[in-house]
Amino acid sequence: MPFPDRRTANVVLTTLLIAAVCLAVYCARRIILICIFAILFAYLIDPVVRFLQRHSFFFKNLRGPAVVEVYLAFVFVVALLGYSFLPGVVRSANKVIDQAPVLLDRLSTGDIAGDLRGKYGWSEEQEFRLRFLLAKHKEGIQHLIPAVDRYLSNAALILGWLLLVPILAIFFLRDGQRIAEVLIHVIFPAERRAGIHAIANELNVILTRYIRAQLLLCGMSFLFYLSALLVLHFPYAVPLALLGGLLEFIPVVGWTSTFAAIVGTGILNHSHWIWMAALLGVWRIAQDYFLTPRIMGQHLKIHPLAAILAVLVGAQLGGIVGIYLAMPVVAATRVILLGRMAAVADRVCGRSTELSTNAAPALVETVAS
Repeated sequence: MPFPDRRTANVVLTTLLIAAVCLAVYCARRIILICIFAILFAYLIDPVVRFLQRHSFFFKNLRGPAVVEVYLAFVFVVALLGYSFLPGVVRSANKVIDQAPVLLDRLSTGDIAGDLRGKYGWSEEQEFRLRFLLAKHKEGIQHLIPAVDRYLSNAALILGWLLLVPILAIFFLRDGQRIAEVLIHVIFPAERRAGIHAIANELNVILTRYIRAQLLLCGMSFLFYLSALLVLHFPYAVPLALLGGLLEFIPVVGWTSTFAAIVGTGILNHSHWIWMAALLGVWRIAQDYFLTPRIMGQHLKIHPLAAILAVLVGAQLGGIVGIYLAMPVVAATRVILLGRMAAVADRVCGRSTELSTNAAPALVETVAS
């Protein structure tokens, strides 16, 4: 027997091919993630594109011009919001930059406890407890500025990568169906294409429902932020609520950025930021452990406990990206497994029918004899 034999060589080559593909995917993971986010962004604005495609005055039933119209409207809305709220945001940002060193110094020395005592009527014992707590974490407070600098640098890098998302989404919006058709014809043999088309259609429905659930959660967050900001008389209530609703699409970083923006605005404008911080914490718990599992589970046909476990496992494996993609990956896996089981069942039933058909003449002949 020659060494290596044909079977061993096939196993080794297949293993090396799989390892090479995994290495290529790992090296290109950022580009792949950007493509995934571009697909999700395309699902987000696809309903608007379809609406304009059906009701456009100038380019009715044309997909490309409808995509251009949606992007032009998006740019116009962003420019209008920037013109309306950007001056106030810039003034607040400058105020934060000017007062941040003084605020951090008072936090590290514990002098802010006296300010809070005078504002909220605390007792001397409460002031002493806060001073003791701040003194205990003095070193951590002094390292906040470098941490914020690193956070801003990473945020700027992520923002630069995310700018590619709407650009790539144009191609998925315009030619998404054609791309899917080409991939199915290239990867799968002819006898399996019908089943793959059925699975692809079901995945399309699942992703559409996922985006609808995300929009519902974002709308609920916007209403909560707006109500809380108006009740506690915070300045810039509408832009802060809009920011919180939009950032709800980004797990962890989104709500932490919203928390920092709202509480920071409250501190700088001497609003009731402690009550606001408590309300935001309660809302976060309700959102993560009650609303999100139920809404996502209902839309994606996943049990709420499975949704919570999927998010926890995704956070452990992939961090922020894992949290965001956990539930659509679980839902897609469920669809693929069900489609695979249905295909296997169809083959088994078809084989059983064929066997019974072939056995019929022999049975008749035996009875006749």
